[in-house]
Amino acid sequence: MGGGYFTNDTTRAERVRDLFDAIAPRYDLINDLQSLWLHRRWKKRLVALANPRSGQRALDLCCGTGDIAFALARNGADVTGLDFSKPMLDQANRRNCDLTVTFREGDALETGLPDDHFDCVTIAFGLRNLASFENGLREMHRLTKPGGKMLVLDFGKPTFAPWRWIYFCYLKWIVPWFGRLICRDAPAYAYIHESLENYPAQDGVEKVMHELGCKEITIHRILGSAMTINVGVK
Repeated sequence: MGGGYFTNDTTRAERVRDLFDAIAPRYDLINDLQSLWLHRRWKKRLVALANPRSGQRALDLCCGTGDIAFALARNGADVTGLDFSKPMLDQANRRNCDLTVTFREGDALETGLPDDHFDCVTIAFGLRNLASFENGLREMHRLTKPGGKMLVLDFGKPTFAPWRWIYFCYLKWIVPWFGRLICRDAPAYAYIHESLENYPAQDGVEKVMHELGCKEITIHRILGSAMTINVGVK
């Protein structure tokens, strides 16, 4: 993994997939520990903003082990979850006993799914990992029905400098210790700070949503913008 997980070259996608393949068995546990279980609350808020209803179609990109997809399905939507990591999807399918989420392996930048098909398209903690977050948003927009919602939950960039410094120090120095303790792989969780370095976060997502012609664009800021949810309507 020389050069980092997010080196901007032709091996980036392969590196990131290898990373998530490796951490899949303990992914949920480390998310609980590093967020003090708060990620569950943030995901519930994302689903509440999506407001899926029975008979609607929902797509969760970079679905991981399925948290968002299952929550959307519990609200009555017909849900597809897509991820490029088979071990992540294996974990999701083990949990898919009482619900009927359709999980499929694929690339969030080129899903192969039809235009204007979904009432809402979500992505949680995945957009910043793509080779191009702009192209990821364009694909979300293509897939969303007119009047449907695009929603992005991800790490943000606080504007208050002292809080931003504390937050980035936590991501850079403390979070990798969870990787060392649980996965015996500190670099596997150093990726979070690394992935944020060149990612414009909530403001960049908002800008692209405007360029795509979305309406009713909002940013929901959590913990002083440490976490953010961007919402736009096609």
